Order: sequence, then C-alpha cells, then structure tokens
Amino acid sequence: MPDSSGNGAVTRSTLRQQIADALRDEVLAGRLQPGQEFTVKEIAEQYGVSATPVREALVDLSAQGLLEADQHRGFHVHEYSLADFRGMIEARSLVTDGMFASLDAGHKILDELDDPRVAAAVAGVRRRGEEAQRAAVAGDLTILIGYDLRFWRELTVLFGNPYLADFLHRLRVQTWVCTVQHLRRLTDLRGSLWSGHTEFVEALYRRETDKARSLLVGYNGHYLSLIESLATD
Repeated sequence: MPDSSGNGAVTRSTLRQQIADALRDEVLAGRLQPGQEFTVKEIAEQYGVSATPVREALVDLSAQGLLEADQHRGFHVHEYSLADFRGMIEARSLVTDGMFASLDAGHKILDELDDPRVAAAVAGVRRRGEEAQRAAVAGDLTILIGYDLRFWRELTVLFGNPYLADFLHRLRVQTWVCTVQHLRRLTDLRGSLWSGHTEFVEALYRRETDKARSLLVGYNGHYLSLIESLATD
C-alpha cells in the first residue's frame, strides 16, 4: 500500500537539494571546471544515490544558469563570458540602486534598527561580514565566497522582500561562478579581493546611505576591473 505520509517525497526533495548544493559548491570551488561534462549516472554513483534526485538537482542547476544540458550526453558546467559578467554586474546594480532609492525615501529598515530583533539580525550580518573580510584579506577564495553569499543574502532579507532576496542571491552565485573561472588562475589572491563588508554594514547602521552606496559601487567596480584584466591577459 502506498505511503500516504509523504515522507518519501520529502526525503527525495531534501536529497535533491543536498546534491544541488554539493555540486554548486564544487563549481564555486573550481573543482568542476567550465565545460567539464558528466552524466546523471556518474553523479549518482559518486554520491551513492539513485538517478532521480540527481537528475532533478542537475535540472535545477541548469535553470539557475550554472550547468547546461547536452542532449543525449548529460550536462556540462556553463562557461561565462566577460560580456555575461558585465551583464550580471549591471543587473545587480539596477536592483540595488532601487534598494538605495527606497532607503533614501524612508524605507522602514533604517527606522527599525533600534528594534532588538532587527539589531540581532544586523549583528548576524556583521559577523558574516567579519568572516568574509578575514577570508578576503587572507586570500582564501573558497571561504570568502561562502561568507560573502551569506552576508549579502541575510542583508537583503532585512528589506523584507523574499523575491528580491532570492533574485539577488541567484545573481551573486552566478557572478561568483564566473569570477572563480578567472580567479583560480592566480596563485596568490592576497590583496586582490574586496574586503569592505564590515564597513558597509557600519555605514548602513549609522544611516550613512551615501557612503554605503559608494562602497557597493566600489565592490562591483573592483571585481569588474579585476575580471576584465584577467580575461584580456
């Protein structure tokens, strides 16, 4: 008799997400290279699971722009161009410009900074920023990416729009995938990675939106200049 509890579906969904997260980490770490091909069977054997959640995870990552499906052959890691990177930065900037416009117009996030719950959330974002800053200064790209993604995701969530948070998070993942494809060519990243996370949070906390906006423009400009220089070497 079929299991009416739905536990099987939940388990498969969880496994699907775990595999997608693991493969995304492999791409961000540079262990899965641009253009590298693999099949559902290979990934299923690697993780010791059935093909169904693997196929679903790969389809999810394809929808996010990290993989491409090769008809009858499997999947391969998407290779982003410099034009792709510029487009991502432009898209992020358009969205964050709107967020700053809402701050200038009196968005409630600045009014609620004295609320204990909001203050606790800001403190969590600040901790992520401190870890990201340490990793950036040390040139530890893998650790930086993890904390950087969490930093901006948790900060965006404070604006209260989950659709905005999800959209920007997806863009940031894609941007980092593109960035990694170039930065992994460097043997020493110390001094090459942006490390203004805590300064950005402090500017927002002090309601210095002009300074925060300037720091964010600097963040985008830093990586755009870096990737442009590496892509043309």
